[in-house]
Order: sequence, then structure tokens, then C-alpha cells
Amino acid sequence: MNQLLFHLNNLLEGQVIKRPSKYIKTPYVADILCSDTCEKVLGHTASLGCCGLANVNALVLMAPSPESKSKPKNQANLKCTHTVYLSILRDNINEQIIGIHPKLAEHLTESALKNNYLSTLQNIKRYRRETSIYIKDKIDSRFDFTGVDQNGVPFIMEVKNVPLADYEDMTENERSKMDFSGYNFNSKVAYFPDGYRKKSSDPVSPRALKHIRELTLIKRETIQNTRCIMCYVIQRTDVNRFQPSIIDPEYREAFIQALAAGVEIITMVIKWTKEGDAYFIRDDLPISL
Repeated sequence: MNQLLFHLNNLLEGQVIKRPSKYIKTPYVADILCSDTCEKVLGHTASLGCCGLANVNALVLMAPSPESKSKPKNQANLKCTHTVYLSILRDNINEQIIGIHPKLAEHLTESALKNNYLSTLQNIKRYRRETSIYIKDKIDSRFDFTGVDQNGVPFIMEVKNVPLADYEDMTENERSKMDFSGYNFNSKVAYFPDGYRKKSSDPVSPRALKHIRELTLIKRETIQNTRCIMCYVIQRTDVNRFQPSIIDPEYREAFIQALAAGVEIITMVIKWTKEGDAYFIRDDLPISL
């Protein structure tokens, strides 16, 4: 039985028609045509275009933003009226709801912790959010969760949102030459990280790379038996494996080194519905290297 983790209220379906918005030029804002009202709204896309999941023509699910109760007096004071949380991926037969707002991953993980859904973190004694750890010349980061497990062992856990998946993890140019028509819709590989970068040799996310390297260092050098954990929250169910993306060899190597050092990996799969319900499916999706 799937376990309910989280709920989003007041979701509306829409289609992205321009990003950046015609009115606000930041790439974090899109013009969206609301399917229910046929009105254009300004939507905040915290994940930018999310590699196509929130780009032009993408179908998304959004909710009114709390700060948008009053209308602006002029265009100079325009604000986002809605926040984009989910993307809808459809073909002729299947529909997949994908969580794309990065903060959702933290909310889902916290709910899983509280409800004992994580198989390797059962009955923890306590936890706290967003803990800064500083060790001169070694560690200088804020991690999503720290706490003490049921055996009294401290843990540090960093959470990463994984909205992206495809039948093969490869560059966009390579993918354009492939024919995936005979593949099973639910046989995709979820991968992290991916996104915009100026040069192909740059890390996709310097912050994510820093986090996994520092967790590896803590695990190798800590005096206490601290558990260091990476939790990848895969917000879609059309996948059968997870891997560090081949497009970022630097992060991929850091992931392999983290595993070798004893950093624990959680691969949590979430199922979303159009009504805004998020269900815990599993936390042990196989890892492919």
C-alpha cells in the first residue's frame, strides 16, 4: 500500500507559453495559460526550465502564490501570481506527474523521516533542519538534515531533487539520434545532476558537488561514527534505476568515491497525482554505475 507523504492544495493545470516572461525578464518567471480559466498568469518556476519540464509548451500544475492576493497597480510592480510545482508528461497512452520544485524534495524527506518510511532511518531520536557545519579548511556547508538515529549514532543527510529521467542517460545531441519508440514507458533511468552550464567541462551544480565531497570527507575523517547520507528524491515513477549523470563526470566520480568511503545512498521514489497527493513508493531504487 502506498503511503501518503504530502499534499499540495489548489492546483491548476496550465501550459507554459513563454519563459522568461514577456513582462518579467528573469528566467525564473514564465507566462502560463491557465487551462481552467483561459487566463494568462505569471508563474514562478524555481527549477528554471527543468530541462524541458517547465519550458515553452510544457504542461504544468501550479498553485496560487500566498503573496499574490492583491493585484499590482502597474506592470513595474508585477509579481508572480502562481508557483509551479509539478509537470505533466503525456504520450498517447501514459501520463506521468513529476515534481519539479526543488523544495518539494525536502518536504517529502521530512515527512518520510517523521513517519518512519525510510528503511534505514527508522525511529530516529531527533533531527533538525538546515544545520551549518564548519571545519576550517575542510567543511563549510549547510546540510538539509542532521540528527541522531535509533542507536544513538549521529547522522548528516543532504537531499537532492531528481525530476529528470529518460530511456538512456546521454547528451541531448546523442538522444536526438535515438529511437525509443519500442521502449517500455516505465523503464527510464533517473539521473542527477543535469541543467544549464556555460561550458560542458563545468560541473552542473557546484553546490551539489561540494556537498557530496564534504560528506565523503566527514565520513572518512570523523572521530565519531557519523552516518553520512545522500538522499535522492525521484519525483516520478516511470523509472527502474538511478545513476549519477554521465554528462557531469566530475560529480559522477565524486558519487563513486562517496560510495567507497561509506556514504549511504537513499533513492526515494515518489508518486504524484494531479490532485496534489504525493505517495511514498520505495527508497531503494537500484543504482547503476
